[in-house]
Amino acid sequence: MSHLQNLLLDSLLGTKHVDSAALVKLHERTLCVATPGFSVMPSDVRTLVNGFAKNPLQTRREGLYFKERDYKCVRADDYSLYAKNENTGVIVVKTNLYLLVATYTEGMCPSICVEATEKLGDYLRKKGN
Repeated sequence: MSHLQNLLLDSLLGTKHVDSAALVKLHERTLCVATPGFSVMPSDVRTLVNGFAKNPLQTRREGLYFKERDYKCVRADDYSLYAKNENTGVIVVKTNLYLLVATYTEGMCPSICVEATEKLGDYLRKKGN
């Protein structure tokens, strides 16, 4: 298991409020590492990268289509995208090299998912990643 995968498991899934997580290489637009059982398709990678490439207002208006579901965007800025669909959601944090993707499901606390994902994103940015 890689150091990056351990980071995802310990700092995100360890909270019990993140269902799955992945790191996408931003410039290559490819999946770097993911938690077991979580696959991010190339079309999903494009959606997430494009969410940051657009004007944040446009992303908020249009929402995200991720893993075959429509999500309403509740936050979009230069470093973060938060989107939800009923009781599930996706949190995406942009670092220098990666998009950090975390999902939560029904029964999980979205604010804890957000906090853990943002903290890991800050850590990666400070490390130059």
